[in-house]
Amino acid sequence: MTTTDTPPASGVVAKLSTLDRFLPVWIGAAMVAGLLAGRWIPGLEGVLNAVAVDGISLPIALGLLVMMYPVLAKVRYDRFDTVTRDRKLLIPSLILNWLIGPALMFALAWLLLPDLPEYRTGLIIVGLARCIAMVIIWNDLACGDREAAAVLVALNSVFQVCAFGVLGWFYLSVLPGWLGLDTTTLAVSGWQIAKSVLIFLGIPLVAGYLSRRLGERGKSRAWYETKFLPRVGPVALYGLLFTIVILFALQGHQVTSRPLDVARIALPLLVYFALMWAGSYAFGKAIGLTYERTTTLAFTAAGNNFELAIAVAIATFGATSGQALAGVVGPLIEVPVLVALVYVSLALRRRSTPSTVESP
Repeated sequence: MTTTDTPPASGVVAKLSTLDRFLPVWIGAAMVAGLLAGRWIPGLEGVLNAVAVDGISLPIALGLLVMMYPVLAKVRYDRFDTVTRDRKLLIPSLILNWLIGPALMFALAWLLLPDLPEYRTGLIIVGLARCIAMVIIWNDLACGDREAAAVLVALNSVFQVCAFGVLGWFYLSVLPGWLGLDTTTLAVSGWQIAKSVLIFLGIPLVAGYLSRRLGERGKSRAWYETKFLPRVGPVALYGLLFTIVILFALQGHQVTSRPLDVARIALPLLVYFALMWAGSYAFGKAIGLTYERTTTLAFTAAGNNFELAIAVAIATFGATSGQALAGVVGPLIEVPVLVALVYVSLALRRRSTPSTVESP
């Protein structure tokens, strides 16, 4: 990131492409289009579900890979050491993601859904699945620290493989038993989690690293950043919109046919995303992190790996279960909320540095 004098915020907004300037409109349209397609196109959900390998939807995997590659191609991998040495960022991130986040979702699920055990269990699973995919693009849109985001997502991936099953056992079986509440078992394999990490993070991360390494070696850093990246950059948002359409089309009928259930599930999710993001952002500012790293801390703490949560819920409880519906409602709420928080972040950035902006 670099800091340069620029025109006022309105001048900056005016220079954005049509796609960037109206991003919330396009995302809203993609969500509506997906829901309507899933509801009204006969057999679409079955066709999309059939295009899968080992339980992974190929259209969703394609969309996520296309979405994440340009952002990870922008990362300056030679700056990783400045992130890995920053304990003031790494330690709070691990605490927020693996202690505070799951505990908060557990508390909200039991407080707000005490009479709906299937949805409650689904939400707890969502809280355990820390984000490794879409958070990359939310952070980039908010002008967060790309290198820090890549490192924190990689850390989340390692902890996800090692800790997801243990935390699932603790929050669904052990802790409810201690509190005299109903208990649930969760059957999830380490390979299922590792597979999600390898596909949704490993492939675009390797591709992004090789692109920068080979591009800079074959041409130069200046060519890579002024010629190559501007060409591939817009692809990330196209991938995001495609992913949203497919994701919502897959569950369009289920979501639109159970609006009251969706509303009940949405409430704890809204509270969760708001508290995790705002609390993490305030904490980052309190300990003296820069805007870029504070933003990265907030988005990596607030986001969740809905791909993994849905896959685990379906594998354990079935595709038509309440647990699976709770996982599906996760991105239904997360996408618009985190888009809104991107704009909140940018407003806070302008307020803290009114005469400067940091170029992405």
